[in-house]
Amino acid sequence: MRICLLTGGGYPFRRDALGGWCRTLVDGLGRFTFDLLTVTDREPPGGPAYALPGHVASATAATLSRAPREREGGDDNATAAAVLLCRGLLSEPDPAVADDLFAQGLLGLAVLAESAAHPLHAVPLTEVLLDTWRVGRAAEGEERLPRLSLRDARTAATLLRHVARALSVPVPGVDLVHCVGGTTPLLAALAGRWRTGMPLLLTEARAPVARPRAGEERLSPAVRTVLRRFRRAVARTGYAEAGLIAPLSAYHHSWALGHGAEPGRLVPVPAGVDPVDFPSAPEARTQPAIVWAGNGGPDSGLRGLLEAFATVATAVPGTVLHLVGVTAAHEDHCAEQVERTGLGRAIRLHPLPADPRDRYASGHLVVHVPGPADPPYRLIEAMMSGRAVVGVDVGPVAETLGDAGTIVAGNDPALLAEACINLLRAPARRRALGDAARRRALAYFTADRVVRVYGALYTDLAGPPPAPSYELALAVPAPRDARPATVRWLAEAGEDR
Repeated sequence: MRICLLTGGGYPFRRDALGGWCRTLVDGLGRFTFDLLTVTDREPPGGPAYALPGHVASATAATLSRAPREREGGDDNATAAAVLLCRGLLSEPDPAVADDLFAQGLLGLAVLAESAAHPLHAVPLTEVLLDTWRVGRAAEGEERLPRLSLRDARTAATLLRHVARALSVPVPGVDLVHCVGGTTPLLAALAGRWRTGMPLLLTEARAPVARPRAGEERLSPAVRTVLRRFRRAVARTGYAEAGLIAPLSAYHHSWALGHGAEPGRLVPVPAGVDPVDFPSAPEARTQPAIVWAGNGGPDSGLRGLLEAFATVATAVPGTVLHLVGVTAAHEDHCAEQVERTGLGRAIRLHPLPADPRDRYASGHLVVHVPGPADPPYRLIEAMMSGRAVVGVDVGPVAETLGDAGTIVAGNDPALLAEACINLLRAPARRRALGDAARRRALAYFTADRVVRVYGALYTDLAGPPPAPSYELALAVPAPRDARPATVRWLAEAGEDR
């Protein structure tokens, strides 16, 4: 059986939390053949960042090319599809009808994108947005649309053209497409499904679409509304098309239900890691140390962590903060944030170690401050490493950590600092929490469970149908002796006595 594992800008070309999860899945399912496809805005720095096993047939990074200027004259079919899509986004008050209109429009663009790299290239999208926006503002709906200026419409049109290029990404012909990620890879997966009929499995690990992404705060309310509604509509379309949906947690499960997923298609599969990769090691005999793992970007929760650490460094002198996993793309931003604290000597930046055993070993405790888009992979790694964890209550953190760690409210650096100080001053409690975290990870979040369940899901969705069964009415001839043989034997035995 052949599987296309489709991601957004990561595995196998970049080492990150999602890449580690994908590697575990692929390495563990040797009975399947995999085609790895990632959709990205920029060329990957080199070849695969992970060693690929023999059952990986191909590994491809599809880079979305820059869209050309809008062409005069337009394409009638593409424009008609764009009108349907925008009506579903902006002007149709009935949610069910809006979903149907959007899906029809997206399907039309996906069909056209098979022969055109830029499906919205020849569409007067600015005018289409302005027209449907006027109708939407006049209609009475749950959400009142803000004012859309000509400049806003042009900006929104540019952003929609950019993301729609994912519809033209060629998806290999396989038995099943497994999509892991957000809007961009899901668009490619939907287009591949509509062109070939391949079944779709969707792993739901995304953040709520209501949250703006890093850098989008500078956009106008109208443009943010277009982006939010587009992502929500793509998610709902993906839920309607997927044969099965595998949320990573109860948090993601409820999010999917709230966005139209059918309960019967949801199969929760918590994330997991290999205990061998993250062994429990004794604490280092060094100055107190805290480990945080993340990419260091604007949306990684770094700012609140640094504010809390300033308090920790004052209360527990000599404490060192290790920022592990900072990517090259965010290194400058991370270094700038660190410089502002004035604690540069106490804060150390590290790329993600190739050996997972080195990620958390230097810390006496781990602070997990996830961004809104972060699934709980790093949290589970820290738990499996046997380190006490202080987690900020964002997304699935509380349900994942349970009572095997300390949970603090989000957006409160003072509470975070207090929890860290208390654990740094209480080594016995710290070690007890680390042991409890590892026990919980071993019980609920192991890689073998993930591999076993996804192997079954692949087989259920893409395997051959069961052999037909028939209920036959057989005509059995009457026996020569009316009495069954056992009864005759009993009777003869009685006569002998």
